[in-house]
Amino acid sequence: MAQSAIDLGAAPLDFEKNENVIVISREDARARRYLQLPFSCQLVSYGNNVVASVSPEYREIAEIYINQYPAEHLFETPHLHVLNEALVERGQKICFMAEYFLPDVEALRTRTEDDFPYRKRLLTQADFEELYLPEWSNALCEKRKELDVLGVGAYDGDRLVGLAGASADCDTMWQIGVDVLPAYRRKGIATALTSYLAMEILNRGKVPFYCAAWCNVKSVRNAIKSGFRPAWVEMTAKPCRVVEEMNEK
Repeated sequence: MAQSAIDLGAAPLDFEKNENVIVISREDARARRYLQLPFSCQLVSYGNNVVASVSPEYREIAEIYINQYPAEHLFETPHLHVLNEALVERGQKICFMAEYFLPDVEALRTRTEDDFPYRKRLLTQADFEELYLPEWSNALCEKRKELDVLGVGAYDGDRLVGLAGASADCDTMWQIGVDVLPAYRRKGIATALTSYLAMEILNRGKVPFYCAAWCNVKSVRNAIKSGFRPAWVEMTAKPCRVVEEMNEK
C-alpha cells in the first residue's frame, strides 16, 4: 500500500477507507520504473474501496464512475463500458487490467522444500546478456535491461529449460516473471522457480510481487501454487492511439 500510494499520489491509509478516494496524479521518482506518470485515469483497489489517480481533465469522469457502482464491480463489465465510453470522448481508452500478488512467506518455504528434478542455478545481471530471446520475454525485459537484477534458471543437463527473473521496479519491491520451454511445461518448473526466486528476493530485504491478467489462468494458478496470494488490482487508461497500436501489433 505504501508503494501504491507513491505510484498514485495518494496516502497508504486511503486504500483502507470505506469510501472511494480520488487524487491528482503526479510524477514521483520513487514510483515503479515502468509507470508513465502522470496517469490520465488509474483505478486501484486492495478490496475495500477504490482509489482513482487522475489528471485534472479526467477527474469528473472518474469521480462519477467510482461512486456510481459498488467498488467490487468497478473492474468488470458491463460497468467498465460506462467508464470506457466516457474516456473515449476525451481521447482515452481502458488499456490494462491486472491482478497483483504478494507472498505468503510460510507457503513459499513449503514450496522451496519440495523435490525438484532439474538443476537450479541462481543468476545475476551479468548472466542475462545472451538470454534476451523471445522464449524468455516474460522473465526478462530487453527494453529495461538495467532493472533485471536477479534470476534463477532450471537446467536439463546444460540446457536452460525454465527461467524466472526479478525486475527491480522500485526501491522496495521486485517483480517476478517466469517462462518455461513448451516441452517442459506442466512439470512444476514455473512454480519451483517462482518460489525459489521469491525467497531469494526476501533474503535481500526486498518484497517480491507477481502480476497476471485475470484471464491468464495458467499464470494465476502458478502464483497461487508458488505461495503468492491476491493483494490488489489495477486498471489503466491510455490514449486511444496507443491502444490501437497495440491491437495492430
